[in-house]
Amino acid sequence: MRIELLLVLVLALASCSTSDADERVGAIKRAMARLQPLHHKLGKPKPGDWLAEHHEDGQTFAQYLECHPVGPTKTRGTLIVQPLGDFTPTQRKIITLTAEFMGLYFGLPVKVRDDLPLSLIPSRARRVHPSWGVKQILSTYVLDHVLRPRLPRDAVAYIAFTASDLWPGQGWNFVFGQASLRGRVGVWSIHRNGDPDASPAAFRLCLLRTMKTATHETGHMFSMHHCTLYECNMCGSNHREESDRRSIALCPECVAKLWYITRCEPVRRFRKLAAFCKTHGLSAEQAHYEKAAKVLARGE
Repeated sequence: MRIELLLVLVLALASCSTSDADERVGAIKRAMARLQPLHHKLGKPKPGDWLAEHHEDGQTFAQYLECHPVGPTKTRGTLIVQPLGDFTPTQRKIITLTAEFMGLYFGLPVKVRDDLPLSLIPSRARRVHPSWGVKQILSTYVLDHVLRPRLPRDAVAYIAFTASDLWPGQGWNFVFGQASLRGRVGVWSIHRNGDPDASPAAFRLCLLRTMKTATHETGHMFSMHHCTLYECNMCGSNHREESDRRSIALCPECVAKLWYITRCEPVRRFRKLAAFCKTHGLSAEQAHYEKAAKVLARGE
């Protein structure tokens, strides 16, 4: 009798849990539908664009739910930023602001660790680009030999920033950043983001570019694939012009993945992002987040 009662209780709890999850997914899907008018479908790629040279199937919100995505847990809920190498004072400010933005973007606490020296990268993981003459470090070495052995226990994602240019291995010229879909480690460079000391406009551009790369790669660390449906921060980028024309905002399919995995409150998130963008002179981004917040608030 006790076993039967216990079985009934377990089944009831399982049913309740499934019902709650279904209700949450349903609410997310309704919010996705309200945001669709704010976003543009992805058009035909230009020559040299990412999708012109790389075939990708993309990933819908429904497919994301089926892949058992990596995300925060009770013991691993912090985004940890790891500076790697030397930075100018202004570059350091870019990293600090980007870390703040990441916390608002993902609705998670962020910690910035003490610097690690670039001397950790051996000569076999360095090169001078054969055409450009630019010094580069191997992004995969950073992931596998610098970050993985130091992965903090409380890190949902462990993220290295460097001012050194990155390349991911044979056949590639460079990458803006690289991250593991399931390993919780990622690295990205501010080398190609411009000189933030050149002017206030150059500072804002460098900040926006750095935030785009940081949030894009962290999205990968939460098992989000490249977007092939909309103009979206999760679209792949092959070059600077393509990256600059992409929005820092996530499309309805991709922002739904973030809401689901981090359990952040959508309207509050949009309002905080709008306030950050207003403070730092990112007017186009501010306008988008304000519109998104209003659209969702009307449906509450």
